[in-house]
Amino acid sequence: MTAFVESLHEVFERFGRIQTRRMFGGHGIYHEQRMIGLVIGSTLYLKADAESVAHFERLQLPAFTYTRDGKAMQMSYRQAPAELFEDREEAALWGQRAYEAALRSGQPPKARKTPAAKTRKATPKTAKTANSPKKAPR
Repeated sequence: MTAFVESLHEVFERFGRIQTRRMFGGHGIYHEQRMIGLVIGSTLYLKADAESVAHFERLQLPAFTYTRDGKAMQMSYRQAPAELFEDREEAALWGQRAYEAALRSGQPPKARKTPAAKTRKATPKTAKTANSPKKAPR
């Protein structure tokens, strides 16, 4: 994990706890099992959607794009504003916007990897037959 990625825990401390996971040449940033951001190199991108994209556009923050089969592909993440790294209240605001966009995306939280539960083998029940001895009533 890079020092930049580690620093994001402090940047977002007023917003809430985040987790980071390595993924496709960068890191995913998660809050409550929802992906709210993406780090590629030393650039942070935050989740955006139709409701929140205007905040990014007003600051002329570019979308995260990559090339696939010679075509430029755009994801629903926008570059984070520089002010976010200087002001924890600003970071909390942008973190909340990204989290709300992730919730609206309808993507269920990624299931946590947990060890498989041990299963017990069921023991067959003894079936009563017509010839089974009956207990005397008390």
